[in-house]
Amino acid sequence: MASDNGTNILSTPRLLLRQWTPEDASHLYLLNLDPEVIKHTPDKPFGTVEEARDFISGYTQYSQYGVGRWAVIHRETGDFLGWCGIKYHPEIREYDLGYRFFRKYWGQGYATESSGACIVYAFEQLGLESLLGRVWDGNEASVRVLEKCNMIFEKKDMIDGRSGVIYRITNPKI
Repeated sequence: MASDNGTNILSTPRLLLRQWTPEDASHLYLLNLDPEVIKHTPDKPFGTVEEARDFISGYTQYSQYGVGRWAVIHRETGDFLGWCGIKYHPEIREYDLGYRFFRKYWGQGYATESSGACIVYAFEQLGLESLLGRVWDGNEASVRVLEKCNMIFEKKDMIDGRSGVIYRITNPKI
């Protein structure tokens, strides 16, 4: 059973979200090896576990912006399910919500549960005005997650060189 030992950023009834550690490299490596998992992303598989470890050690979102993609851990089993979190994009001066899970965990509500917690964190802890969800065309499952999290369709747009949709949720307290 996973415990909240102070390293966790967020918790939900079923999940703990925490910063990636070098020990997560094998999980990220395997996650990105599945072509269905990365089908709707610009990412490529890592060549090796060491390459994934280098990615983690060079990941600057935590230190530069105080946010990032976080490991999603199942509370009961301690299993690494995938990741979810907030990323700052300096080129557009916006924060977005992102998630990626091992296929065996799809359809169980983990993306919606972790995303909802990230939205609350973005507004209540970070005081953000709004949060984007950016989805390539054809990724209807991710659109459903955003809609379940009360994100609203804003526009069609190009995302990393491909056609997609932008969803947004605005902080009700601002």
